[in-house]
Amino acid sequence: MASFNKIIICGYLGRDPELRHTPNGNTICNLSIATTEKRGDKESTTWFRVAVWGKQGEMCNQYLAKGRQVYIEGRLRAEEYTDRDGNKRTSLEVNATDVQFLGKKDDNGAAPSREDAQARKDALKTVEEVQDEVDEEIPF
Repeated sequence: MASFNKIIICGYLGRDPELRHTPNGNTICNLSIATTEKRGDKESTTWFRVAVWGKQGEMCNQYLAKGRQVYIEGRLRAEEYTDRDGNKRTSLEVNATDVQFLGKKDDNGAAPSREDAQARKDALKTVEEVQDEVDEEIPF
């Protein structure tokens, strides 16, 4: 029987992205994402540590900021470390495989939502169609 490890998170950045490079030269962008669940009059917030690698990580660092909404797909992995007191600890981290920027474009030029991107594509198609019509009308 096959197995898989997949997690989907839709939440808000709790702080600005942190970009760094590994000794091998790989780029990694660390995100802190919060999701909030409401049950009746109680609210519960869960925080996720997310690592985004390579070009996708660079894009996150460039376009995301604290408070922005983001959709993440990835794999959950356990990471062991030793705390200040010398105790072994385990934390969970998400290795992102897909990142989608959500929400509206802000004043800092952050990436648009899917709806904005689709509207731009549709507008571009319309402009190209008009250009084709104009080109057909020119007699030479």
